[in-house]
Amino acid sequence: MTSYDPFREFDRLASSLMDTRRGPRRMPMDLYRDGDHYVLTADLPGVDPGSVDIDVDGQLLTIRAERTLPSGDGVKWITREREAASFLRQLNLGQGVDTERISARYDNGVLSVTIPVSEKAKPRKIDVVSDASTVQIGRDERAAQEPQPIEQ
Repeated sequence: MTSYDPFREFDRLASSLMDTRRGPRRMPMDLYRDGDHYVLTADLPGVDPGSVDIDVDGQLLTIRAERTLPSGDGVKWITREREAASFLRQLNLGQGVDTERISARYDNGVLSVTIPVSEKAKPRKIDVVSDASTVQIGRDERAAQEPQPIEQ
């Protein structure tokens, strides 16, 4: 059985009156690199997956979401601590990501966005060849020989 605590209700009311954030709220998130992609995870509990909107404009990634609370005729609230809210988060992706292949998934109140590293930004090995070794080879042999890396 739940008992009524007037001090807790007063604290909740005072907190809601003092809360000056009336615009979109920020969502807590983590961002890490795993191999050839970045992974962004954001907590969005109680958000309908259909309300999650992710878009990329140039290098700016924007995530928007809405949490709505059920309401109906004849509903008498006993306590209401969860609020309907809008969430907004924007990130500048920089130049090293492939914005065409970004993907997202929403499971159990957690949004996961996978951001692949672009092929141009991935480290790559460059083979170095020496002209000295190819000077002594005839024209036909030179065309058939592939560049060989120089060991360090």
